[in-house]
Amino acid sequence: MKFLSCCTGSFLLLFSVFALAAPANFDQAKRLAQRIHAPEAKSFYCDCDIRWQGKKGIPDLTGCGYQVRKNGPRANRIEWEHIMPAHHFGHQRQCWQDGGRKNCVKTDSVFRAMEADLYNLVPAIGEVNGDRSNYRFGVLPSTPARHGACPVKVDFKQQVFEPAPPVRGDIARIYFYMADKYNLNLSRAQQQLFIAWHKQDPVTAQEHELNQRISQHMGHDNPFVSGKREWNLGYKPTGYGLQASQ
Repeated sequence: MKFLSCCTGSFLLLFSVFALAAPANFDQAKRLAQRIHAPEAKSFYCDCDIRWQGKKGIPDLTGCGYQVRKNGPRANRIEWEHIMPAHHFGHQRQCWQDGGRKNCVKTDSVFRAMEADLYNLVPAIGEVNGDRSNYRFGVLPSTPARHGACPVKVDFKQQVFEPAPPVRGDIARIYFYMADKYNLNLSRAQQQLFIAWHKQDPVTAQEHELNQRISQHMGHDNPFVSGKREWNLGYKPTGYGLQASQ
């Protein structure tokens, strides 16, 4: 019985390790992200309730006062948005220069790890995800909102996207995490903006809880959420995720 108990314990330990392993690619990451965020998840930018039908997320547009700007089909579905766009973390790698995102997915294990990083994924209304594109974050005081009660603004000409104040700190801490882990460049202007947002929108209990859930799969937390690290202007990224991803 002692041998059986030992083997059973070992099996459970191995099962838990494999069950909570970090995703190997973007498709796996999206499936895991749904389990981590659901069922109480709301759309990231617009705070709309989400109803899940299998893998499909449907936002309650009426309940949150969202108005379709242009693309009705995408407005009525949830998509998994990279807060730091794939273009931002991809174009800094040679694989992107040699053939763009598709080439990076095929040839670059570090890119695949960045693309599948659960800390960088949030559920967003598809139309908002499309409108945000790979635009940089910023503040647009003179730009009108075009998505009803959803508090986002987009300047398509300048390619700037303004998120609502309650998620700005979350965005900043995700950018700090991605830049630190994968040794990515953030411009001085980006750093200044995100440092300000981090201070103006501190970590909430909900963000802490999400950080803990994701850490069970990733094997580490976001240290800029847990407070283990603090980003200051001129912070030098450690790149601790590069070796583990190769």
